[in-house]
Amino acid sequence: MLKKLFFAIALISGMLLAKGAPVKDYTFNLKTIDDKTITVKGVKNGLIFPDFKGKVVLLEFWGTHCPPCRYSIPHYIDITNEYKDKVAMVAIEVQMTPKESLKEFVKAHRINYNVLTQHENIDFVRYVASRARWRGAIPYLLVFGPNGEIGTIERGMVPENYVKKIINQLLTPKAATNTKGSESNNTNKTENNTTKDSNTTK
Repeated sequence: MLKKLFFAIALISGMLLAKGAPVKDYTFNLKTIDDKTITVKGVKNGLIFPDFKGKVVLLEFWGTHCPPCRYSIPHYIDITNEYKDKVAMVAIEVQMTPKESLKEFVKAHRINYNVLTQHENIDFVRYVASRARWRGAIPYLLVFGPNGEIGTIERGMVPENYVKKIINQLLTPKAATNTKGSESNNTNKTENNTTKDSNTTK
């Protein structure tokens, strides 16, 4: 619980900023594998996704060769179908799978959410990694509320019902204060549920 609280506070506080430095907004135009553009604005208390205004955003770092990442795919497909007007999923593949191979993977697994490559969005990956102190373990999930506030940061495979719980909390009033530092019921998460990607940008 303390670790998750630390990460959440780190992101909200803006780890890129020196103490006393003015707040600077960063804007990124992310490119999906099907050539769509997703605009993201990095602000002091989280990330704003203008294209997904009013929605909860799930941002995941994952890899095609990561078993827990693959096991999570059906969960996110179901969530995208169930919350299609309330949730947006942005999944960045960080194991350097070639774009054409990634497209085939997405088609084969019938993935219905936004998939991006690290290669085409490296500046954004580095930005998030710096702010959240991500060190390459995947899957790595960040959940943002409708106003861009950070809801939770989870390392390892996250149960579908827990993700839904966070989504529902963030879609209700005062959600941000109710979920910061929340502890997953999945107490058996270990490093076995994560994969270190040697190709991930440090």
